[in-house]
Amino acid sequence: MAFSSSLSRFLLISVVSVFLALLAMSCAQEESPTLRVGGIPDQDAQRLARRYEIFADYLSKELDVPVEYVPSVSYSAVVTAFSQNDVQLAFFGALTGVQARLQNPGSRAIVQRAHDAEFHSKYVVRGGDEFADLNSLDDLVGRTGDLTITFGSESSTSGHLMPRYFLGDAGINVADDFRTAPGFSGSHDKTWQLVAAGSYDVGALAEDVWARAVTEGKADPAQVRELDTTPNYFNYNWTARADLDEVYGDGFTDKVQAALLALNTQEHGEILELFSTERFIATDNANYQAIESVARELGIIQ
Repeated sequence: MAFSSSLSRFLLISVVSVFLALLAMSCAQEESPTLRVGGIPDQDAQRLARRYEIFADYLSKELDVPVEYVPSVSYSAVVTAFSQNDVQLAFFGALTGVQARLQNPGSRAIVQRAHDAEFHSKYVVRGGDEFADLNSLDDLVGRTGDLTITFGSESSTSGHLMPRYFLGDAGINVADDFRTAPGFSGSHDKTWQLVAAGSYDVGALAEDVWARAVTEGKADPAQVRELDTTPNYFNYNWTARADLDEVYGDGFTDKVQAALLALNTQEHGEILELFSTERFIATDNANYQAIESVARELGIIQ
């Protein structure tokens, strides 16, 4: 009898253990995989860390899936992370977005900031009497042989691609006309700071980064001032990988888009301020065809 009772208890414990193990496996299978988001490192790292920390928290609550921010050391690293599925949703500049979508066919640009439909770059120049006669791109013509210029990242739309393109329109060959080969600061903040420090005479950067530097009093006009503004073009966008719906369920990409469009200044003011906007609007891949054409013309995309 004692043996029979012990055997019964052993069998009961075994059955319960198997049941609990199967239950745990079932719960693990039902838990959504982490959605990893990224963004080009186009400005101050602390600002970016804060931006994506609160953004990831918001998106996780809206989508009911874990969301994690994956920082990157360069623009090209974000494109690589996206193409290798290390990041599934990314905030790209127009050029890096095009590059990422070419490497992941079927991926979609889904949202942009309101002003990204008419974005501009700013050209800045060193302060001081030596540069007082420089007030437009036209004033650079004939003077470039005495000047140096820096862009941001080589993969930056607003910090390189488009300001370089419009310099060409003004009759300036960036590769040959300046005193030295162009520099690349790596980010918009560093571009104007290098010009202010006298490391370069001219720089090109995103309009919102320059506006913040001026508004916050960081850019001393005695050291660096605005030279000119480019015509408008499409820029930053959120791009989602082609397989999001396959991984997270039908309609998930549209759900992500809706969550981004729902951001408003009343409830999510800090997030929007960190993205330098008041709202996001819908976009699509077709809006960036002109950017791809310019990149191919300049040999940046083959």
